[in-house]
Amino acid sequence: MRRTAELGLMLALALILSYVESLIPFSFGIPGIKLGLPNLIVLLLLYDGIRDYAADVEQYAGTRAGKFLTKGEREALLVNGLRIVLSGFLFSNLYAILYALAGAVFSFAAMYVGRRTNRFSMVGVSVLGGVFHNIGQLLVAMAVVETFAVAYYVPFLLVAGTVTGALLGVVGRELLPYLSRMGRK
Repeated sequence: MRRTAELGLMLALALILSYVESLIPFSFGIPGIKLGLPNLIVLLLLYDGIRDYAADVEQYAGTRAGKFLTKGEREALLVNGLRIVLSGFLFSNLYAILYALAGAVFSFAAMYVGRRTNRFSMVGVSVLGGVFHNIGQLLVAMAVVETFAVAYYVPFLLVAGTVTGALLGVVGRELLPYLSRMGRK
């Protein structure tokens, strides 16, 4: 029951960050560049689940779910999906939901692999998420406009994903000890 309340709080925080992000005029003349503030919540959930990793794997040993996603990863995926759908209906439109879902799938997959391989720090995992979120959205844009011409955005989106991912990773790294301490009380 307590974890459900914590996840509800994380979803509410992600929605608030989505709203705040929609108010910030952050654009360098390149459509689609955002700070990605709600991804901070996904990152924190991915890493907050580490403390339960050993127990989670042991509990689900032999099952497909236990081998594929840990508790923190499932929670991050759930909260991110709910946040995208809710914020899409609250603050934007159906196309925005489509773009955000594509970005979220690519982002989560990259963050999942980066975290699971233990080859990246939290900042590195966040950078992977930022870069691959942009790649996912760019692929949807190519499908929607039916041209590869939008690929000229790739260098700008890679830089933006790297910078915003690094910033969110640093913030996440600083917040995680406090979040973990709150969960133990």
